This record gives sequence, C-alpha cells and structure tokens, in this order.
Amino acid sequence: VQLVESGGGLVQAGGSLRLSCAASTRTSYPMSWFRQAPGKERELFAAISVSGATTYYTDSVKGRFTISRDNAKKTVTLQMDSLKPEDTAVYYCAAKRGGVLLTKADQADYWGQGTQVTVSS
Repeated sequence: VQLVESGGGLVQAGGSLRLSCAASTRTSYPMSWFRQAPGKERELFAAISVSGATTYYTDSVKGRFTISRDNAKKTVTLQMDSLKPEDTAVYYCAAKRGGVLLTKADQADYWGQGTQVTVSS
C-alpha cells in the first residue's frame, strides 16, 4: 500500500488547510495523521477507525481539526481550522494492518512521504 499526502502549504494563523491522503489500493485499515516539527519526535494527533465511526484527537487539535475518510475513494482527509504557528510541521498519514485505531508511530505499517504545513504568525 502506498500513501500519498497532498494539500500542505503556507497559511496565516487563524486560517485553514485541508490535507488529503490517497491510498494506492482499497484499504480496510485504521489510519492516522502524525506530524513532526523540527527537532521534535513524530507525534500522533488524529486517528480514525476503518468504518470512520470512531475518531481520536489529541488535546492540541481537538475542536480545530477533523479527520474523515471515504473508503470508496480510498482517501483520508484532515480539515484543519484555526491554525496556529505551533501547528507548523511535516504532516504524515499512516495505516496499520488491523486493530481499531492507530495511536502510536511504531505500530504503523505504512507511511506517506509527508507534506509541509507552515503557519505564519
């Protein structure tokens, strides 16, 4: 399975971006978004189950970001609103073979190449 992220870019604080993660094949895997800022570890911030019925957000993005998926289109989408400079990072989507949610980076089986998100103050 190949994952390809798109939609990153430069936005002012308070603005919005929409990221997409396209899978090369139809997947029945839980998927997540991680991000990695310079000098920091890669961190989970949003996860979604196979059906989309279960989602998880860290406190840092809860209420501002929304994760969703369209299994027919083989995509996972991340809507990011009210962006802050501290959201600046490389954003990665990832998938895990099995389970309900992917919540740890070392549990991921597949990774995208990442897309840069920069939020200016």
